[in-house]
Amino acid sequence: MVASWFLAGGWLQDRLGPRFVAALGGILFSVAFFWGSTIHSLIGFYLSIGVCLGMGVGFGYVVPMTVGAKWFPDRRGLIVGLMVAGSGLGSGIFGPLASHLIEQFGWRNTMRVFSVIFLAMTVVATLLLKDPPDGYRPDGGPLSHPDAAITSGSSTAEMIRSGRFWVIWFAYCFGVTSGLMVISQLVPFVRSAGRTAAIAGFAIAIGAFGNAMGRILSGWMSDLAGRINTLRFVLLLSAVAMPLLFAFRERLLLLSVLLAIVYYCYGAQFSVYPSLSADFYGTKHMGVNYGVLFMAWGVAGVLGPFLGGQIFVRTGSYRDAFLISAALSLVSLALLSFSEIASASKVVASD
Repeated sequence: MVASWFLAGGWLQDRLGPRFVAALGGILFSVAFFWGSTIHSLIGFYLSIGVCLGMGVGFGYVVPMTVGAKWFPDRRGLIVGLMVAGSGLGSGIFGPLASHLIEQFGWRNTMRVFSVIFLAMTVVATLLLKDPPDGYRPDGGPLSHPDAAITSGSSTAEMIRSGRFWVIWFAYCFGVTSGLMVISQLVPFVRSAGRTAAIAGFAIAIGAFGNAMGRILSGWMSDLAGRINTLRFVLLLSAVAMPLLFAFRERLLLLSVLLAIVYYCYGAQFSVYPSLSADFYGTKHMGVNYGVLFMAWGVAGVLGPFLGGQIFVRTGSYRDAFLISAALSLVSLALLSFSEIASASKVVASD
């Protein structure tokens, strides 16, 4: 659902500008929280938290990432990494705060308070957003990549007609599916290893840290070593770490380290693929172009948790899920090693 609204938000942003879409996303997000505080039925939950909140998240997520990529074309990996890491770290701030407020005032009042906070925050943030002018160059200097200017780039129709796009799309889908097969089962997996609920909660915190670091550091790395090279590294690392995480699940230190690595590899893809999309297809239509590419995450969001859960139900163990997850990372790695993608990566690496 969020991925489809991300696409819609990108389409609107390319036509109406970032401020309108950001403001709309912030309003929908805040309305969803306030509406959710009043619900007394399942259909009300679906409409408020499912539809309205999903629209708000989809519209709000796309804007800062694409605007940042346009303002910092020679550092877009790092900038996009910081953007998407911020969205993940936000849950680490508001999650514990929500738990505390719910204990004190109840969940309905907490959602009302959050709706006001989010509305105020998004209104202020919206005022700061704007696209750079046509022909913009950072610091007035030359661009190191020909597609960095916001006036250039492929249309969505041109993009989806290229075979290279579909190679990237499936590589993205398989890579994220690999991560979600494990991440979606984190708590039951840790508990199945004989760990307590407190350790499972600690594992979530470790995963969140690894996820954020993967988004920031891999974005920065991709600016220096190239997008494809960075993706190859994290996919190979993921393929190695997945089986090891299962094998050493009963050793707390190794479990923690390997879990952070797995989350690092998963998070890295959310900063590198948007930058890769901008490098290959320009930033003029980046909102909708990356929205189409981001649909790969939407498909993976269904496949990963479903496969991980079904494998455990059928076998009584997570071993096969971890092995298949590693295999999917290798499939994604193989796709990114196609000659057309490999030759294009040399251009990206030279930025």
